[in-house]
Amino acid sequence: MRKLRDFKCPNGHIEEHFVSDDIVLTRCECGEDAKRVISPIRSVLEPHSGDFAGATMKWARDRERKIKQERKANS
Repeated sequence: MRKLRDFKCPNGHIEEHFVSDDIVLTRCECGEDAKRVISPIRSVLEPHSGDFAGATMKWARDRERKIKQERKANS
């Protein structure tokens, strides 16, 4: 079964390829060998419901800071 995997060459280029699980090297666009890397996964916690207390507190803190900046700019 083929999966979408990320590959990175020594020059820092990152490319995606559909490959089988046994493929660990591929050729980069610059001609160098690119090694398979683990792709980072980014997730964002939704702050509005209150289900994620840390995200809610950060959102409230950032909102207060923004309101203060806007009030200061409008004075």
